[in-house]
Amino acid sequence: MSQAARPPAGDSFNNVAGGAPGVVRVVDPSGDVRPPIPVLAVVGVGLIGGSYAAALRRAGHVGRVLGVGRNTQSLTRAYELGLIDDTATAAEAAAQADLIMLAAPVGAMAKVLAEMRPHLKPGVVITDAGSTKAEVVDAARAALGDRIACFVPGHPIAGGERVGPDAADGELYAGRNVILTPLAENAPADIALVRASWEACGARVRDMDVLAHDRVLGSVSHMPHFLASVYVAQVARSEDAAERLALAGSGFRDFTRIAAGSTEMWRDIFLSNRDAMLTELSALRAVLDSAEQALERSDGAALESLLDEAAVCRRGWRLGNTK
Repeated sequence: MSQAARPPAGDSFNNVAGGAPGVVRVVDPSGDVRPPIPVLAVVGVGLIGGSYAAALRRAGHVGRVLGVGRNTQSLTRAYELGLIDDTATAAEAAAQADLIMLAAPVGAMAKVLAEMRPHLKPGVVITDAGSTKAEVVDAARAALGDRIACFVPGHPIAGGERVGPDAADGELYAGRNVILTPLAENAPADIALVRASWEACGARVRDMDVLAHDRVLGSVSHMPHFLASVYVAQVARSEDAAERLALAGSGFRDFTRIAAGSTEMWRDIFLSNRDAMLTELSALRAVLDSAEQALERSDGAALESLLDEAAVCRRGWRLGNTK
C-alpha cells in the first residue's frame, strides 16, 4: 500500500480511549500496553470478516489487522475504510497473526488452511465464521494435521444481503448469537480467546455440538435463504416476470431480501450442509402438501389452523432469542 493511501492514525488501537469495559490489556516488559489480540488476520474482509475487524478495533480489543483475500480491489477498499492496516498472503498472515479469522466461503477454507499450515506462528489461534461446521472441521483436520488443536470453530448468527468491505458494520454482532463448536483438542485458553473476541463485538456466545449446530442452523438459517432464492427464481422464470416485479410490494421485499446475498457463499453452505438441508426439505414438503390439500378442498378451518400456528410461533419469536 502506498503511504498516501494509509488511513489516519486515529483509526489505530492506541487512539481508542479506554477501550471496551472488561477488556484485559497486557503490559509487556517495555511498559507498552498491548490489546488482547496484538495481530489479527482476517481472511475475507467483507461483511462478516470486515464487521469482526471493525467491532474489535472499536472495542480496543485488537492492535494490527491484516487482510487476506483473492480480490485486490476489495482488499484496497478495506484498507481505505480502515478495516485493515495492511494486506498479506495466507503464508505471511500465518507467520504474523496471533488470531486468524477465516471469513471466506466454506468451500475455500481447506485451501487457505493448507497454505497456512507450514507457516503458522507458535501459539496462534484460528477460528472461522462458517455457517456449517461438520465439513469445515473435517477440512481443518485434513489441512492442519497435528496443528488441529489451534482451530476453534465458530459461527456468528448475523449477516445481510450486502457484500464486500463497504457492507462492514462494527455494530453487526451487537446483541447477536455466536455459536462455538469447540474440539476436544482445543486448549481452554484458546477457546477463551475466541469467546472473548466475540463478546468484545457485543455478541452472546454459546457452545454447541458440531452435528447439532448443522441440524438446527440448517432449519432456521440455511432454509430461509434456500426458499427465498428458489421462489425468486420461479418469479424470474415466469413469462410476465417484469410485470410481477413492477407490482411487487413490501411482502415481496421482506420475504426475498436475503436472496440477494453472496451466491458463492450460499452455494457452498447448501452443499456443505446437504444432508440436513434434504431432511428439512422433506419435512417442509409434508407441511406444504398439507396446506395445498387444504386449499384444494377449500378447507378454511384447516388452512386457518395452519396459519394460526405459524402466526403464534412468529409473534413469539424475537431476534437473538436464546431460549
